[in-house]
Amino acid sequence: MPHIVHAIGHLKVNVIDPGAVIRDATEILGLHVTRRDAGQTWLSSNGREAELVLLHSEENSTHTIGLEALTAEAVREAEARIEASGCHVLSSAPSLECMAAGVTFATPEGLRFEIHTPIRDRLYGRRHVTTGVGANRMDHINLITPDPAATRSQLEAIGGMRLAERLVDDSLSWMYGGNRQHHILGLVKGKVGLHHYSFEFLEFNQYLRLGDTLDRFGKELLWGPGRHRPGDNTYAYYTDASGAMIECASAMALIADDANFTPKVITNLQRPGNVREMNVWGTPAPLEWRTHHFPFAAVG
Repeated sequence: MPHIVHAIGHLKVNVIDPGAVIRDATEILGLHVTRRDAGQTWLSSNGREAELVLLHSEENSTHTIGLEALTAEAVREAEARIEASGCHVLSSAPSLECMAAGVTFATPEGLRFEIHTPIRDRLYGRRHVTTGVGANRMDHINLITPDPAATRSQLEAIGGMRLAERLVDDSLSWMYGGNRQHHILGLVKGKVGLHHYSFEFLEFNQYLRLGDTLDRFGKELLWGPGRHRPGDNTYAYYTDASGAMIECASAMALIADDANFTPKVITNLQRPGNVREMNVWGTPAPLEWRTHHFPFAAVG
């Protein structure tokens, strides 16, 4: 099946204190505000009009995971597959003015996705004044689902996404799209929610700056720097003022030979023997990372 979903599009998050989350996003991560009104704030790490959308709310929760398709025709093809997959359409219109087309749908597990055309982008707009670290782009999101196999099946049927790698017990799996990076979505087994969202770093010394910047704000790294085995990317994690966990990651390995690729199944699940199955540098995930949960807003 051809890929319909190409890459991560955007993430919408409900936040109680937008001012505090905006401060963390701009002064720590280095995003810039592209639009702000009484109800929402758009932020971006580059020339795109929106990557992280904060919905000013009475709760801290995930609202929608946006997945980018390359054309309006691809969006409409995805829409035609939604009901047959067991999901249901919430809206056939794009949710943001910076998209030409979009369809929002909900899964039986309580996840909300929007497949949409690329967000408007100023090619040379990535260089903006910031005191933050200066991330390059939003590159992947890890969600939490009570039924990873069902969620994978829905994303395969609707968006043409494919499995890259998984643990044999399905407690963690990774899916890729048309841009061929090892994963744009990670699926963690558990109560529906968000585990983390990630921005790409271009240079390793950005981790040094991230740690020192977090310290200046009275915060600290939750885990890392290290290097994951799945994806082969370096990483570091911290939490923002809303309680959401943010990963900063280097570029991932690419699945170049898509037609002949066989997803890897990790069968060694016992710690400490499996630590290096997951992390090249042998740094095990702390309990706070393994149990982190940021809720998903109820799907109406």
